[in-house]
Amino acid sequence: MNLNKIVEETGLGWRTVAKWLTLEVLPERRLMDPRPTNPARFQDFLARLWNEGCTNGRKLLIEVRKQGYSGSFSHLERLFRKWRNTGAVAPPAPVEAPDNDEIATVKAIPKVSPVTASILCMKPRGQLTPEEAGKVDSLKVLLPNFAVMRGFAMRFRGILRGDDPSKLESWLDDARATGLYGIRRFAQILRRDIDAVRNAISERWSNGQPEGQINRLKTLKRAMYGRAGAELLRARMLPLRL
Repeated sequence: MNLNKIVEETGLGWRTVAKWLTLEVLPERRLMDPRPTNPARFQDFLARLWNEGCTNGRKLLIEVRKQGYSGSFSHLERLFRKWRNTGAVAPPAPVEAPDNDEIATVKAIPKVSPVTASILCMKPRGQLTPEEAGKVDSLKVLLPNFAVMRGFAMRFRGILRGDDPSKLESWLDDARATGLYGIRRFAQILRRDIDAVRNAISERWSNGQPEGQINRLKTLKRAMYGRAGAELLRARMLPLRL
């Protein structure tokens, strides 16, 4: 690839790519040396003692002090808490190189921002443009979680636009059983005020008008910040009487 193509694909700066292209080996990433108050600076020393059987936090604090550690015990204890969950300090797992199929899958995924993906997840098929429909189909094939989440979103949209609150309970049960954290969390929040959610489905009334007027009032207030008081705000908020 040429320079411009590399910049486009990687998103790196033009000067950075131009500098790296002149090198035979890419420079190592420069990392900040941990301070003496950071347990990460002494992690290898602590891990050796831990794996040798010394797991008492106070004793480890005494030993690491001799190595120059000047941080607090509570800071050190946060590191030990992770190790106690496993019983030992496990070596880092080797990173496997992706195979050709994984690389091809990543390249095939359309470039979609998180905001755009969330909109596509909740937009009905009939309202999608041909380009958006193509992105949705690609995301559903390549990312199974997107297909599951879109299915839940479409079901919930249908329940809200319908008038049968009984369908809500089965949706909440399915959401709780799914492996998607966002869906499970949303279902938990709905259950906190389930009566209001059922009323929103079965009743024709909505708080949209009051919320819209509140937003309008706040917009006017912020637009005239520091210029006038309640009288001008009242004049701008209320309609003119002829």
